[in-house]
Amino acid sequence: MTTGSAAEAATGRGGERLVVEALGIHKSYGSLEVLKGVDLRVRPGEVTCLLGPSGSGKSTLLRCLNHLERVDAGTVRIDGELVGYRVKGDKVYELPKREVAHQRRNVGMVFQRFNLFPHMTVVQNVIEAPTRVLGQSKAEARERARELLAQVGLADKAQAYPVQLSGGQQQRVAIARALAMQPKLMLFDEPTSALDPELVGEVLDVMRRLADGGMTMVVVTHEIGFAREVGDTVVFLDGGVVVEEGTPADVLSRPQHERTRSFLSKVL
Repeated sequence: MTTGSAAEAATGRGGERLVVEALGIHKSYGSLEVLKGVDLRVRPGEVTCLLGPSGSGKSTLLRCLNHLERVDAGTVRIDGELVGYRVKGDKVYELPKREVAHQRRNVGMVFQRFNLFPHMTVVQNVIEAPTRVLGQSKAEARERARELLAQVGLADKAQAYPVQLSGGQQQRVAIARALAMQPKLMLFDEPTSALDPELVGEVLDVMRRLADGGMTMVVVTHEIGFAREVGDTVVFLDGGVVVEEGTPADVLSRPQHERTRSFLSKVL
């Protein structure tokens, strides 16, 4: 992470409030440069959809937003707070793991794979983090879990184990588990890619309802219909850079760049 970039970001940027402000993000793995100076800004209540071919940097960018991946240069702020680092004078210090974990409480993340605890029931999966991290009582956490499971259409599965659920149901539990932490931001990393086609719709329906309820979301997806219908902003990445961004109508229906047009011709 470059000192100059962090110090600049720490001065603050006046004007509109942003839930996500990622500036000049670079990330490499050895000699492979995956992100080459990506900017991303997301306002409260917006749904931003990240599109692009495999290897374009979408998932890496998503993981950088909550410091699951350490950036090599650039800065990430979530709701105004610098993520993963502290600036003191003209120096930048990486936060201890405990403080990074504290920051992550504000960001829910749903992965391609559901990552549920197989030895716990659905309700136990949902209440685990609120009781351990937020210090909620089990009674309070269970009440909230029941509400969330009803919200994702799984009120009748509270005592089931993950192995007893379909992939779509497991992913909806994963969404409920993330929501139980009362996040300011939800990140979705291709949440339907591991599902059978007939199960995709039930997960997208839950995400649509979240968007309708005003949840701020960044979604890595290949579901162009979802991006067109639900997204406020579509960002097309390729080769580690933002090639094009704008409204769904602009990017998906009137793309300005040949690379965007080529990609869409293969997926539409």
